[in-house]
Amino acid sequence: MRTHHPVASTDTDLPEHVHRALEGYLEQRLADCRELDVAVAEAAEALARFILDGGKRLRPTFAWWGWRAGGGAHSGPAAEAMVRAASALELIQACALVHDDLIDASATRRGKPTIHVRFGRTHRERNWRGDADQFGAAAAILLGDLALTWADDLLHTAGVASDALQRALPAWRAMRTEVLAGQYLDVLGQARGDESTAAALRIDELKSASYTVRRPLELGAAIADADDSVTTALREFGSEIGVAFQLRDDLLGVFGDPDVTGKPAGDDLREGKRTLLMAEAFETARSRGDDDALDLLRSCLGDPELDPARVETVRGVLHDLGAVRAVEERIEQLTGRAGRALDSVAIPEPAAGTLADLAIAVTDRTR
Repeated sequence: MRTHHPVASTDTDLPEHVHRALEGYLEQRLADCRELDVAVAEAAEALARFILDGGKRLRPTFAWWGWRAGGGAHSGPAAEAMVRAASALELIQACALVHDDLIDASATRRGKPTIHVRFGRTHRERNWRGDADQFGAAAAILLGDLALTWADDLLHTAGVASDALQRALPAWRAMRTEVLAGQYLDVLGQARGDESTAAALRIDELKSASYTVRRPLELGAAIADADDSVTTALREFGSEIGVAFQLRDDLLGVFGDPDVTGKPAGDDLREGKRTLLMAEAFETARSRGDDDALDLLRSCLGDPELDPARVETVRGVLHDLGAVRAVEERIEQLTGRAGRALDSVAIPEPAAGTLADLAIAVTDRTR
């Protein structure tokens, strides 16, 4: 892979530019909500805080570097419009996280109560009528929908030229459908108890690779009107790195440090996540005829009361079965293929070097 080169201000401080774009946009939308009703404003403000409070800003980052790889400028009105368009991806991410936490019954996100938990708690504290958990779930669904609505509005009002916006819409539309398809297959796989590696990889391709890396890169490249060869290379790079990113996430979901990840240790096990890590373990256990390992994995996966001692036992079994090693090797293979795709075309600097750096950053991380 290429080495990183010195870059211009928007390039080096993109998360801050995205944060400011989101702040400005959300301020306008919160003003609209205050005109509707004070209670609506209160709920919308909770959503806005969730959006602005942390996050890796990966999707806007990949969209921006798709733009730069396609020849987009690092500054000026077109670049500012691109930042706003890329920022819309954070609103889709907010929708996905709020809904995902509800689906998974997750209590915390980034070390804080999830939206459905927070609103359920508010219900109890204010002694409202009805079921507090149901109210929290309803609030999370509606606020997630609101974030998705705002995402579409922000993209269309970002100031991107009309012809560029038309080029970008196919990637935008595909991404939204793919992430929901991946989410459904994830839920379905848990319900069916699917243990296959093929099913796990398909979910990774749709729910993570497309949504996190490939489509954002395509979005930026389309707005920049990139050459077809560059777009093809970015698409391949994004597909490979996107899956590798999710595989690292799967490992962190079982082995991550809660103080770093912001989620309880082994949370993916309690939620019953049918990841490639687990699929590899099931496959090896079956091939070895290791019924004890199979029984342990099946009893622990999806157990909401799984205690730390059992989590540690599962970790040991995953190592013994070679599942951790298999996933690490796949991450390495995917990252290598992504690098070769990036090197296959003439992508201008600093985009080429930065994308190479990002490939390492998102696949070799602790949170």
